[in-house]
Amino acid sequence: MTRLATHSFLAFDYGTRRVGVATGNTLTRTAQPLRTVAAVGDARFEAIGRLITEWLPDALVVGVPFHPDGAAHDNTERARRFARQLQGRFKLAVYEVDERYTTTEAHSMGARDIDAASAAIILDQFFAAVNAPEPKSTE
Repeated sequence: MTRLATHSFLAFDYGTRRVGVATGNTLTRTAQPLRTVAAVGDARFEAIGRLITEWLPDALVVGVPFHPDGAAHDNTERARRFARQLQGRFKLAVYEVDERYTTTEAHSMGARDIDAASAAIILDQFFAAVNAPEPKSTE
């Protein structure tokens, strides 16, 4: 039997003022909320850089919002730009996940930190969507 490598991830629920962060790995295929980064500009990326240094993820996952009918809106492109910035700054693979209704789900679960809980839901959705421990990029 071949043993597959375990890969770790940080996931992000992007917002213009706050970014929720969660962690998880392919061994357990579950996510846990970490924290919300309430910063903008370089301060945001410095805080994310510290989390990347601490957690040493193999790749990153970013939730990309869409309207209920699947159409893109202003935040769709903002989240995609954020994903490209993460990839460029940290030189890690970045995967995108449709994040419709994650905030609603986090609220319904009674989460204290809605943004971090939403990031965990995004990462759980990513794990559910991939069929192998080494997922293919959605870029």
